[in-house]
Amino acid sequence: METASTNICERMGRSQELSEFKCGTMIGCHLCNKSIREISLLLNIPQSTVSGIRTKWKQLGTTATQPQSESGQRMLKRTV
Repeated sequence: METASTNICERMGRSQELSEFKCGTMIGCHLCNKSIREISLLLNIPQSTVSGIRTKWKQLGTTATQPQSESGQRMLKRTV
């Protein structure tokens, strides 16, 4: 029997991280000149997620999650 909290967690997509494979597939599609919309439909991922991963890859050269302290330092460098 599932509890109510389990059902809520299953519906919350924002808490889940994408696998390295899906991120790599997104970047591969981008390199093959697929649009954000095409990638979104192909992988069944929201367009905003595809756009965010693509932007992160262009800026950092990686799709790996960065530790909080490094991203904070990077933001400080940009503002200074």
